[in-house]
Amino acid sequence: MKWPKIFIWCSVWLAFMSACTQAQEKKERLMVVCTTGMLADAVQQITGPDAEVIALMGPGVDPHLYKATQGDLQKLQDADIIVYNGLHLEGKMSEVLEALSAHKTVIAASDGIDPSSLRMLGAKVSDPHIWFDVKLWSKAVAHLAKQLSQADTLHRADYLQRHQMYQRELLALDSLVRTSLSAIPPPQRVLITAHDAFGYFGAAYQMEVRGLQGLSTVSDYGLNDVTTLVDFIVERKINAIFTETSVSDKSIQAVLQGCNSKGHQVKLGGSLYSDAMGATGTPEGTYSGMVKKNVETIVNALL
Repeated sequence: MKWPKIFIWCSVWLAFMSACTQAQEKKERLMVVCTTGMLADAVQQITGPDAEVIALMGPGVDPHLYKATQGDLQKLQDADIIVYNGLHLEGKMSEVLEALSAHKTVIAASDGIDPSSLRMLGAKVSDPHIWFDVKLWSKAVAHLAKQLSQADTLHRADYLQRHQMYQRELLALDSLVRTSLSAIPPPQRVLITAHDAFGYFGAAYQMEVRGLQGLSTVSDYGLNDVTTLVDFIVERKINAIFTETSVSDKSIQAVLQGCNSKGHQVKLGGSLYSDAMGATGTPEGTYSGMVKKNVETIVNALL
């Protein structure tokens, strides 16, 4: 008669121990909240299963115009670590992030970039779109790996090992981009987009880049901006221009119509991933997949 009681007590004890183990594992698993999808992908590559990684801004979201919701603010409060781009990409969120940095670990990926490598527009304005130069982005990723491994010493060795593997992937990606774009004859290597997001891309991969709006989509464009860009396209006989997945196509449609009215037939070459990646679970939902898709779209349109 005693055996059933012993069996019951053993079952309860095992269940209790299992719950304690799960609670301990959950406690040891950091929650890292990132502003953009590109950052979340980089952090996930480094932390693997050892951290819960959350991106506040999903596919198609423009970080320049983004306003944190009440739910986002709660995630930021609950986070063990917060990762953001910096260089004013996140706009008004910068004040919130600065306030949170007083009592938790807040990492700016752009702090890993030597200031001399930043693209400057004026004396104090830095281009925040650092992910479009793969080699430059790899330096930001290295900074993230260093900071994350210092914050989570329990998984430090694993983080650094995964980072080394990911760095090799980024090196191969940079080589692929260069090889693919080299197929476009130099006179045709002109990239026309909605806003000035691809400056690092152009500088790194020898492409001339023109954006209708400035570095931020907050800045508006006028009739003179459209006319100037239309004249440039017609004069250079450019045959394709591009929309962006996180920016309204209204501005590019205005350029398209302007070119057509001057007798120059220009086509939409496709939609590029600029400030946001693709949907989760798709190839474009990763940084490498996004870059590859952009390059494929550009090459197909400009060749």
